[in-house]
Amino acid sequence: MQWEVGMEFHDDELHRFEAEGAAPLPHTETEGHIDHDGARIWYASYGSGAPVILLHGGLGNSGNWGYQVPALIDAGHQVTVVDSRGHGRSTRDERPYTYELMASDVLAVMDRLKIEKAVIAGWSDGACIGMVLGKTHPKRVSGVFFFACNMDPSGTKEFVATPVIERCFSRHTKDYAALSATPDKFDAFVEAVGLMQRTEPNYTIADLGQINVPVAIVQSEHDEFIKREHADYLVRHIPGAKLILLPGVSHFAPLQRPAQFNVALLGFLATIPA
Repeated sequence: MQWEVGMEFHDDELHRFEAEGAAPLPHTETEGHIDHDGARIWYASYGSGAPVILLHGGLGNSGNWGYQVPALIDAGHQVTVVDSRGHGRSTRDERPYTYELMASDVLAVMDRLKIEKAVIAGWSDGACIGMVLGKTHPKRVSGVFFFACNMDPSGTKEFVATPVIERCFSRHTKDYAALSATPDKFDAFVEAVGLMQRTEPNYTIADLGQINVPVAIVQSEHDEFIKREHADYLVRHIPGAKLILLPGVSHFAPLQRPAQFNVALLGFLATIPA
């Protein structure tokens, strides 16, 4: 990505993302697949320091974090990205998608890389996976940066197609064809992920109250999918959770205004004890 001196990069309408994708991920010798529970899960790890794991959204892949990985490396973190099962370079079996199953894949990657504990920064479906890990495996999770997701079906807006959403979907279509081991199965992939998104997660107030790791609920001003009141609800019911609002951006903030998103993420990481 070319950064103009004195100017912050913006791609609010995702024209650049549709055409080129995000910035390419850096080179690393630490990447590969791990066989886990019926799937081959792709991961890559960069840098050294306090561990951060980035989990992408539904239909996407780890390359969507191309603007975040270098900033985290520069800030002194070990950064790991994981392609969720069936996404990107990872495979899946015939079972339905569940957030719990994908959370178990992340733990398997952590075990492979000998990461005892990490902050999970998740975007959309990746945020839900992070929250599941925060509840079920708090000893492995230093904190959850929960961006642009819901924890029960009431948190989502009625879907309305927009040009920005269509451009993102177009990029995902191209990436799936280029990366997937089953490039001709995109329609079935979209259907299977959509089924999970419509029926999960289903966390109750009691479930939320059992989350005892540091949590930031991160909501964009113009999120196309998640209700602002749901973000407020999560902050009320997750002990100690903080709300971070991102003005001027939507569900695609890490791509639209990376510098703004990175400031929020690094600010949260600075609050986590080493």
